[in-house]
Amino acid sequence: AGRPDTLAAMGRPGPELAGVFYALAAYGTWGLVPIYWKAVAFVPGLEMVAHRTVWAVPLLALWLGPRRRLGHLFGVLGRAASRRRLCLTALLLACNWLVFIWAVTAGHLVEASLGYFLNPLVNVLLGRVVLGEQLTRRQGLAVGLALAGVAWMGFAGGAVPWIALVLAGTFGLYGLLRKQAGVDALLGLGSEVLILFLPALGYLLATGVSEGLAIGGRGVGPALLVAASGFLTVLPLVWFNEAARRLRYSTLGFFQYLAPTGQFLLGVLVYGEAFTGDRVLAFALIWAAVLLYLGDAARGPRIIAGSPVSAVRPAPFEGSASPAPAGQAGPGAQASGP
Repeated sequence: AGRPDTLAAMGRPGPELAGVFYALAAYGTWGLVPIYWKAVAFVPGLEMVAHRTVWAVPLLALWLGPRRRLGHLFGVLGRAASRRRLCLTALLLACNWLVFIWAVTAGHLVEASLGYFLNPLVNVLLGRVVLGEQLTRRQGLAVGLALAGVAWMGFAGGAVPWIALVLAGTFGLYGLLRKQAGVDALLGLGSEVLILFLPALGYLLATGVSEGLAIGGRGVGPALLVAASGFLTVLPLVWFNEAARRLRYSTLGFFQYLAPTGQFLLGVLVYGEAFTGDRVLAFALIWAAVLLYLGDAARGPRIIAGSPVSAVRPAPFEGSASPAPAGQAGPGAQASGP
């Protein structure tokens, strides 16, 4: 009598395997998303951020509404302390999006990927400086190697790698503030895009009236392509949530390096960006720092300075998912991608 149920269960992937597929979908999308930004390069960066914000709102409403979470969303925005922090995270997120989109379309994808390799180490540093967390020896050495790599890139290249530093810095501060706000992934992003919605819509309307939008006169295809930015904002985060519900945070944290790895490979192998000499040494130092950091995290559960991502960068409240809070074992996964 139990045979059909048994066979059905055998045909379904287990929670961990399904979690791996969701993690690969989320981080794989974030790793390949530069292809999309290249395709919509005819739209100026600020206008693209505005489109991305506006189109994400209805999609998040469609996701949260049937799950009866819209009331939770407005409840979060109704709390003054959470609202203040989320206004700051919204600005940091918009800045991060703008710099990344500009970097991709201007031919600086390799340096942009460096920012996301650095981000977990910036989180460790923020945990030490802001939250007073104690670093292990390996974490301290990892941060030192990363700083040496950045310094070498600036010294040898004659210019500070500001794109990488801005991306890592805004992402790190974003995660720290989101942790303090105590809001989960989709509610956090929903709050942020709602905060940005009216300014973004106003910018699009004003630009359309004054000089015309970039999609004007280009036909339905380009307009739909630009509108797809909403899907690229929401869907990977939904997949991340599903992955984090099924995987240990420490396991999920290892997947985060798929995104900058994909971006780096696209920059070098597909778009032909330079990766020789001084850049090789700088990246080698930073990759060594990442390996030290991962090796330290893999030694087992203990108190470490993990990623301060939204409590974390987007967090595990009410059945939603999140990376490990600072101080929890694991390398700290990341959400709300580029």
